[in-house]
Order: sequence, then structure tokens, then C-alpha cells
Amino acid sequence: MITRLLAAAAVLALPIPLAAQDEPAPAAEQAATVVPQVRTRDLVGTFGGQRMAYRATVGETVLTSDDGKPEAVIVSTSYVRSPRDTSRPVFFIYNGGPGSGSVWLQMGAWGPKRVAIPSDARDDGAPPYPLVDNPESLLDVADLVFIDPPGTGFSYLTPGTDPKNYYGLREDARAVAQVIRRWINDNGRWNSPKYLGGESYGTTRTAMVVDELEGGTFNDVGLNGLILVSTILDFAAREPTSGNEMAYVVTLPNMAAAAWFHGKAEAPSVEAIAEEARRFAIGPFASALLKGQDLPDAERAAVRAELSRLTGLSETYLDQANLRVTSQRFYKELLRDRGLTIGRLDARYTGTDYDNAGEYPDNDPSFYGIDAGYTAAVNAWLREGLGFETTREYQSIGREPGQHWNWSLSSGPGRSAYLNVAPLIGKAMRQNAGLRLFNAQGYYDFATPFFGAEYSLNRIGIPQDRVELHYYGSGHMMYVRDEDRAKLSRDLRAFIRNR
Repeated sequence: MITRLLAAAAVLALPIPLAAQDEPAPAAEQAATVVPQVRTRDLVGTFGGQRMAYRATVGETVLTSDDGKPEAVIVSTSYVRSPRDTSRPVFFIYNGGPGSGSVWLQMGAWGPKRVAIPSDARDDGAPPYPLVDNPESLLDVADLVFIDPPGTGFSYLTPGTDPKNYYGLREDARAVAQVIRRWINDNGRWNSPKYLGGESYGTTRTAMVVDELEGGTFNDVGLNGLILVSTILDFAAREPTSGNEMAYVVTLPNMAAAAWFHGKAEAPSVEAIAEEARRFAIGPFASALLKGQDLPDAERAAVRAELSRLTGLSETYLDQANLRVTSQRFYKELLRDRGLTIGRLDARYTGTDYDNAGEYPDNDPSFYGIDAGYTAAVNAWLREGLGFETTREYQSIGREPGQHWNWSLSSGPGRSAYLNVAPLIGKAMRQNAGLRLFNAQGYYDFATPFFGAEYSLNRIGIPQDRVELHYYGSGHMMYVRDEDRAKLSRDLRAFIRNR
């Protein structure tokens, strides 16, 4: 269907070079002959109620070492309104992982086409998966550039490249910042309003990339806004290691929201129970956990009773867990009486395990409930719709980057107590008076809890008058729910227009 619809579109294609000799060239020689592939389509669509022409380009950017050797080939997909207008904002977008391609935000939220999967937390089933026009795309307010960082999507490292040069907090950010600078330069967009953002680890990446773009002394790239979706900046808050009580504090509101959704807790709305849980979590619950073995019996009993009311778990279970229930246990325990587990990425989803006796779920029903549809859609759109030619697999969630990832913020001696990149966002906002922040969270997201995002973003050093917090009635990928996809786009349109 895509091929028929686009058959009349204009095409600009630079062929992939082939080796002249019959025998394969050595790896080093192959890497030295990389010529970027570019595919372009001129299309028309309606976004935000506006009918417009736009140019879609999927292309490769080659990153080289200091001696000029190609090391990484980065694929990005851009959508630019026609005719080109350099006064329009441009929004640079990626996903997370680390190791995730931009498929999720491109084919689910803001690209001109999206995959239509069930909106009500049902499994996406078997193909075909409808690829439909996306009126919620942000093309009416900004040109869009979706970037697949090294090792994700169709992007790859050339033979002989050391993964340590690209797979890490700083290393990945430098590569993405280089791609952004190159795109700005090649497209004449140095003075355009600029927005930067991503989802999940993509929010961590945003903190790192803004530091690369604005944190230097010279040649800074000024930004207008940071857009964070399902935020994780302070990693200590999510690790339930022995003695780390904050992990239980920040996930409690998620547990209350999930319990409410599945009828295990009572409140007028998810917003109401979330607020009750916030107040209890940061007050009596945190105080009880911090007292450790000095917690008086009467206080323990009172906290246990309220915890049971909010989470839907029995007081007996909470007592046996010493008031500290990990998310993994909660997924299995909440609906054990119904023989169901709940999702990690989106607690609205439910699954059925091999048996009901285990401590943890077999898998995440909110991931296997959507991944096949998205993988099919991105391959169909980029290969058939936009004409990108490759024998490589699209890495929706690539294993290689995660295996090699350098999680250290500093290359100097000493040990970092824990990873927290939120101060980099504060630094960027303090040094750029025009930089604003948009944060989007789903109430049913356990991968990046909404209370954890609130906690990391209201720390000292982050100007609160330029931070917007927005909430949605779904999970990590809130745009899989039709109502939330529309709301997310409305909220972002307002944010971009209010610059």
C-alpha cells in the first residue's frame, strides 16, 4: 500500500558504493570507502489541522576519527515543511535504552505516519499492523529530526571501531551532538529555534547532549527547550538495593495508581490517589523506612495499614516484606488472586504467567503487547515508504550498546556514589535564560516513576519557573493510548508556541 501511495513522489537517491575488485576489501579499506546513503520523498499531510507539503529524508551521517577514518554511520529521518522556512523551530528527537532506536516516538507519537495498535492496553496481535496518517504529528509547529544513536536503528559502527568510543554517557552524547551540529550546518538552521528531547534513557541523553551543545566555552548551540518523556535522571532513586529507601518512596505513588486502575484501591480519580500517595510517601512512609529497626511497633502498624489501603496488598504480605515491596514483586502480587500480572512499562496491561505461584512475572505484557507492531511499522515505512536500502536489521532495542555501556560521568580517578545527570540540566538552564523544560509522565509507568521524575527535577539548582510537568493516564509510552497521544501533542504545541 505504501509503495502505491508514494509511487508518484519525487526521489533523490545517492547509491551505495560497491568495491571495484572481485574479492571483499579488508575491513579497514571497507570502512574507508563509506559514502552516505540518502533517500528523499516529497509528501503532503494534515497535522494539527493544517494541510501542508513536507520533505521526508532518511539519510546517513558518517562520523570519523581524528585521522579521518569512518567510525560510525548514524541514520536520521527528518521531516521539513515545504517550502523550507529557516524561522521555523526544529526538534531533535531520539529514544532511550541505551540501545533503543527512535522507532517508538517516530512511529507512535510525532512522525507523520504512525502504527495503529489497540489503545486500551490489549496485545497488538499478529500482522498486518495498520500504518496510518498521524494528525497529531508536530510538523505544524516544528520541523522534526529523528536520530538513531550509534548501535540503534539502522545506525552502526564500522569494522574495527572500538565500541568504547561510542557506547557510554559522554561518548554517545558527543556523537549525537555532532550529528545535530552537522544537520544544523547542512540545512542552514543555525538561527532557528531549537528543541531537544527524548524518551526514557533519552531523557538522560538529553541532559548529556545539552551539556555537549551548551556546556562549552566556544561554539555553543543555543537551545529553546528540553522535552523529556518518561524521565530518568537520578538512577539511585530506581535501584532497590539494600539500604536504599528512596527506591520504595518514589515507586509508591505508581503502586497506588496501578491499584486504583485495577480496582484494588479506592479514590475519586487517579490524580487523587496519586496525590494521597505522594504525601504519604514523602511523609510517614519515608520517616518509617529511615528509622529502620528503631521503628516503634505502633507506628509500623499504622504505616502498614495505610500502605495496604493505597497499594491493595495485604498487611500480612507487607509485614513479611518489611514494608518494602519491590516493583517486580508488585507486578506479580497485585492481581495474583485473579491469576494475572501487570505491566512494567504500562501497568494497565495484564498478562498470564506459566503458573501463579512465582515471585516475579515471566515477562512484561506491556512490552510484548506492542513491540511487534512498532518493529513492522518502522521497517515498512523507512524501507518501502522512504526507500532506504539496507540488509541490516533495524535495532528497536539493540543489545550491543548495553553490553559495552560506560556509565561513568567522569574519566578521572575516584568513584561516583551514584548516577544523577539532573544537575547538568540545571546548569544549562542557569546559563541560558531562555531555556525551558517540558516533562511528560504516565501515571502507570514503573520503568521511570512519575514521582521519581518530580523528585529529580525539583532539586536545588533547577529554575522551577521554567519547568512544566504534564501527566497522562497511561504508561511509559503514553502515546499508545489515543487520548494521551492527542493530549501530549496539544501540550507540546502550546509549549513550542510559547517560546
